[in-house]
Amino acid sequence: MYSLRLIFNNQKYFSAAWVFASLNILFGTWAIYIPQVKENLQITEGQLGIALFFFAFGTLVFIPFTSIIIKKLGLGKATIVAIIGYAIAFLLPFMATSYFLLAFSLFIVGATSGFTDVAMNTLVSEIEREDKASFMSASHGFFSLGGVIGAGVGSYLKLFIESPLLHMCYVSLFVLISNIVLVKNYIHIKGTKRREEAMDFKYLKPLLGLSLIGLLIMGSEGAIADWSGLYLKNITMTSSMVLIGLGYTIFSATMTTGRFLGDYIASKFGALKIIIAGALLGAMGYILILTAYTFVALAGFGLVGLGFSVIIPELFRLGGKVEGVETSKGIAFIAGTGYVGFLTGPVLLGFLADIASLKLSFMALLLAAIIVFVIASILRRQ
Repeated sequence: MYSLRLIFNNQKYFSAAWVFASLNILFGTWAIYIPQVKENLQITEGQLGIALFFFAFGTLVFIPFTSIIIKKLGLGKATIVAIIGYAIAFLLPFMATSYFLLAFSLFIVGATSGFTDVAMNTLVSEIEREDKASFMSASHGFFSLGGVIGAGVGSYLKLFIESPLLHMCYVSLFVLISNIVLVKNYIHIKGTKRREEAMDFKYLKPLLGLSLIGLLIMGSEGAIADWSGLYLKNITMTSSMVLIGLGYTIFSATMTTGRFLGDYIASKFGALKIIIAGALLGAMGYILILTAYTFVALAGFGLVGLGFSVIIPELFRLGGKVEGVETSKGIAFIAGTGYVGFLTGPVLLGFLADIASLKLSFMALLLAAIIVFVIASILRRQ
């Protein structure tokens, strides 16, 4: 919890971490209204899935341009522009009057999300470098906390606010005001410029390894979010609706806890060591899940969440420090490949489930964790 104390005792650190929380407060609020949006527009589950794909597609398309914008505006200014754009853009899906407008608005939201994602991770990486501090993992913990605030508190507020658009207006206004108040603590940060020879292949080799890890881990996270409930229902044969939803809840809870502890552990053992350990814990978790006993599987989901919690924050930390590569470019590269995994992972698992069984899909996730373990071990030796 050292990094949490660091954040709460330093306004600059808190201001940067609050951008992470803000991103997911907005998304968490949107998430509770997805069924209502579907019903209002009278679209099918398949059409909704395609519309949600446009969110991720917008993120993926815009990520390559983020380092250019950051270089033009400066890192601090780019971060506040990104979160303001995201807060305003998230009003659009609630105003959509047709399926086409919903898909288009989610594409815009995805683009601003990608911009914010790269900017905020680059900001924390730059502050860590300048101050020789360590709070990247805790910042990702704030992201997880933001989801709890958006979805949890939002579900309560939903009882008192009849209009989804009005609810989102209140949330967006809160995010805008809070970030505008806090931006004075980091707006002056320009970001570190490095030599253009940065894109030489000798510099990209470690970045490719880190990006492959990001692809596999984010693909796994997306797959657990989409398929854990169905696995508990169809494979472990539980009939309890509480237990069916508990898999992802436990996964999220252990992930949040792990992220708040991650900076301290990384400072003691190093980023690559805890990525290796995290992959090993994740693999052990998948073995427990594959036993197909409900309560053992639930423990497995918790172990996967704990193991994976530290990996993505450490990838961004390492990506921002690759020799000869600009911080924003390194982070954008990892974020882009990670989102490819997040997009394709659940789809590939669905394909495997169709041709064989959902158990085979989770065997594939076990294999992915083992591959991450091997790649991280090779990178550490190098």
